[in-house]
Amino acid sequence: MTTSSTRLPKVRASELVGRGWLNTGGQDVALADLRGKIVLLDFWTFCCINCLHVLDELRELEEKHRDVLVIVGVHSPKFVHEADPVALAAAVERYEVHHPVLDDPALVTWSAYTARAWPTLVVIDPEGYIVAQMAGEGHQSNVERLVEDLVAEHDAKGTLHRGAGPYVPPEPTAGTLRFPAKVVALPGGTLLVADAGHHALTELAADGETLVRRIGSGERGLVDGTADGARFSEPNGLTLLPEDVAAEVGYDVVVADTVNHALRGVRLSDGHVTTVAGTGAQYLVGEPTVPSPLPGRPDLWRADGPRRATTVPLSSPWDVAWSPQTGTALVAMAGNHQLWAFDPRTGVAEPVAGTMNEGLTDGDPREAWFAQTSGTALAADGRIWLADSEVSALRWIDPGTPVVPAAPAAPAGGLVIGAGAALAAARPVTPTGPADAWSGATVGTAVGAGLFDFGHRDGAADQALLQHPLGVAVLPDGSVVVADTYNGAVRRWAPGAEGTPGEVSTLATGLAEPSGLLVEVDGDAVTLVVVESAAHRLTRVALPATLAGQVLDGGAHRTQRPVTEIGPGHLALDVVFTPAAGQKYDDRYGPSTHLTVSATPPELLLDGAGDDVPLTRTLRINPEVAEGVLHITARAASCDADPAIEFPACHLNAQDWGVPVRVVAGAPADLTLPLHG
Repeated sequence: MTTSSTRLPKVRASELVGRGWLNTGGQDVALADLRGKIVLLDFWTFCCINCLHVLDELRELEEKHRDVLVIVGVHSPKFVHEADPVALAAAVERYEVHHPVLDDPALVTWSAYTARAWPTLVVIDPEGYIVAQMAGEGHQSNVERLVEDLVAEHDAKGTLHRGAGPYVPPEPTAGTLRFPAKVVALPGGTLLVADAGHHALTELAADGETLVRRIGSGERGLVDGTADGARFSEPNGLTLLPEDVAAEVGYDVVVADTVNHALRGVRLSDGHVTTVAGTGAQYLVGEPTVPSPLPGRPDLWRADGPRRATTVPLSSPWDVAWSPQTGTALVAMAGNHQLWAFDPRTGVAEPVAGTMNEGLTDGDPREAWFAQTSGTALAADGRIWLADSEVSALRWIDPGTPVVPAAPAAPAGGLVIGAGAALAAARPVTPTGPADAWSGATVGTAVGAGLFDFGHRDGAADQALLQHPLGVAVLPDGSVVVADTYNGAVRRWAPGAEGTPGEVSTLATGLAEPSGLLVEVDGDAVTLVVVESAAHRLTRVALPATLAGQVLDGGAHRTQRPVTEIGPGHLALDVVFTPAAGQKYDDRYGPSTHLTVSATPPELLLDGAGDDVPLTRTLRINPEVAEGVLHITARAASCDADPAIEFPACHLNAQDWGVPVRVVAGAPADLTLPLHG
């Protein structure tokens, strides 16, 4: 296991070069302007859930140290759409980024700092020297300690300058909706919107414009209670429960409250809000209340039986759909690339699909790979369709034949918050749990090629391309429509004859980041309600009687990043991780580290692919393959080392790298990636 200091040898920081700046009042910012401040560069891209996690990790740090610390977001796009300056400005507003942002579409500053992954953090001291670089999320505790050390050091030297930084807040905007995400139709004919930018649910009249009421105070937070007093944090998805289930549990709607890492239950009669799953903290790999599946080991899927949903941490749930076939709500757990099931009647939530590796792998749900799944939709046959955003894919999970629940067991412990708590607490957890209802499931893909291939291409589904879709819905004829978010389009997949991949066409274009869809049927007329997130509105699109669209070809794209040259033969891979000061490896629940390696094409690796515990590995590179991508996933858990601390704070350091490589004779035979604690 590699050990090295988090503090780096003194190297001068490179200048910040890009297309322009946001949140500075129109002024450019140079490193010289920041001399005397601690500078934290956050290399991010707004599609990336790990980057969004880091934005939330940094909020408290930014507020606490605003007089000495300047955070600079360096936006280095993955998708073509993210290079659009208008889209970037919307994202900065959407995610409430309260620091300067450098627009770096050509990856100039990214390359200067040798970043290889989203997110990457670089710390620069008040004298302009780089003192730390770390990839991935989960570094909040270490950055806090490092900032405090640098404050003490440079205060003593007289090189620390206190005072305001270059951040200039943008002019506030107002409207009925603000970055809405998803919409459902309510029994009375109104529409309920997950109004992410308002941190609330917004009910609109049937016209999609007239405000009926808001549920939630509009302030970011995790608070249960009345419609006026409850708080959400960027809710993105919601589903309506069947009437009999709602009557039993005491709420009607399940909400994916993304940044709170929680599911919330909403009673429509009075707008009362209840937390029904999640603790408010983000899930960490190795968390003992959740099974940690390993590829090829389905026997380890459930470690110690189902647990109360309110005692289990979640990770950025983005959407939710009710599955009548299983009697559970299927949750798109975008933050750790899994699908979970939640049973509101027993109050249990647990994973049903996904290994937590990011990618596109079908088949057995316990060995499937997903990539930030962000949209769900139920089909008439019980299949749930998925918008798998980071692989730009339309996928599905078929529940198969559900397991019949066993007789109730003895009650299990746990706390259920808010309305319906007495009922849920009195109901015992059965040994089967919601995951067993999905035990016969299979996972498949209709459209999509992988993490780095995207575009706008219609035609045969196995050749078609999407770009970061966030929403999905099913039409009356069984075909599927996709909110193709970064293409600003609505696309349709229609099944073909048996043995063929089906066809993809385009139903609408020119939309502003469509992220959710609702199908309205009136006789033979079919209309789509499209959630245009970046335009802050709902838009109705009438579909032709044939439901068919145009066949367009806007081209194919691959994520472009600087290529790393490596030599053929043996390659020493070293993921550098050392627990932060005052922490130790957290091996209470098994190995504290985990490394997964694969390649595109697979033939690039002659040896070294797969899963293991150590963060070092020797790979064997095929000299016959000229170029490709190494996919590397590293996880490392640490916790407070002081034995006097009764409840030590634990931290996950995690990162997925896709490293484009070119095989060149005589090139370096080692590859080092930073995952500092």
